[in-house]
Amino acid sequence: MKEINIGRILTQHRRKRCITQDALAEYMGVSKASVSKWETGTTYPDITLLPQLASFFNISMDELMGYEPQMTKTDIRRLCRQLACDFSAKPFHEVMQRCREITKKYFSCAPLLFQIGSLYVNHCELSETPQQALTVLEEAKKLFIRVKEESDDISLRDQALNMEAFCLLRLGYYTEVIDLLADRNFLRMTPEPLLAEAFQISGYPLEAKQSLQAGIYQIVMELLNLLLSYLALCQKDEASFEETCRRILAAADIFQLQTLHPSILLNVYYSMAQEYLKHKEKEKALDTLELYVKLAVSDIYPLKLKGDSYFTLLDGWLEENLPLGCSLPREETLVRKSMITALTKNPAFHQLFEEKRFQDIVRILKNHRRNNL
Repeated sequence: MKEINIGRILTQHRRKRCITQDALAEYMGVSKASVSKWETGTTYPDITLLPQLASFFNISMDELMGYEPQMTKTDIRRLCRQLACDFSAKPFHEVMQRCREITKKYFSCAPLLFQIGSLYVNHCELSETPQQALTVLEEAKKLFIRVKEESDDISLRDQALNMEAFCLLRLGYYTEVIDLLADRNFLRMTPEPLLAEAFQISGYPLEAKQSLQAGIYQIVMELLNLLLSYLALCQKDEASFEETCRRILAAADIFQLQTLHPSILLNVYYSMAQEYLKHKEKEKALDTLELYVKLAVSDIYPLKLKGDSYFTLLDGWLEENLPLGCSLPREETLVRKSMITALTKNPAFHQLFEEKRFQDIVRILKNHRRNNL
């Protein structure tokens, strides 16, 4: 660890207790000059004296050295928001080095390690080479394993397990994903109805409604992700494919994702366009990409998680319960840029490059990004 603050801590506690350097030196069996050097940081106490010093001031060894193994929820949120901005504005290797220094210093802070791992996953495409991106995913995987093994928070452990599986999948370790997840018990009961009933009986009707709104919101987002995954498996079943597309768009319309969660809706359009191309439906793919670009350049910024006229109590829940509050893991300028590269660098869309409609879509996105730099 780079920062050892024994001198500052000694000075603070000695003055707080109105103890002179002479008195402390006498107790420790050293000279006053030694104590002075400890406090100015010129030298450090011998390691064998640390327990005695901590005992004298009735503090822990961590407190004596100024070591803080955990970060507060507020500090984690502030730091990760800053790192997300740094990823969009500074050299990738420089921000990665900063992240690595932070993880070394706070290696026992599981919530922070989870967020750092999530930042790696969301920004690995900024790597200079494909191999470097895989290396970043490997680092993220190790952080998620650390969280899974060390955290006391059951929910955080489950999230870390899923993120570990995500990294394994992107790294091509498909058998390992099956081994990790196949034996899990997916039969689960959502706790929100029980919590809401308890709140209602206890005289907290707003809290009851908020817990149910949060539960509905999360299930809707999970449902859309499940439907998109199912859509990709319907390549040889046209009836199931068309019906799944219809239900995805119906769910998006019912819950007004265009305003509630435009980022999810952008992913819906993008994923559906790819699947249409697999089914040789080029015109439908272009229709869907036009919906994508129309939403991408609309008044959806700044992008953040939020409620709406139906989810009226959601904002407070999101801010309180999510690690980054209402903020998304990637900075907005990077999101705009990724929208372009997602179309121009994805081999799935190569067959559209000569299509005027596709060229217009890319041009609109580029102009939108240029006008918002």
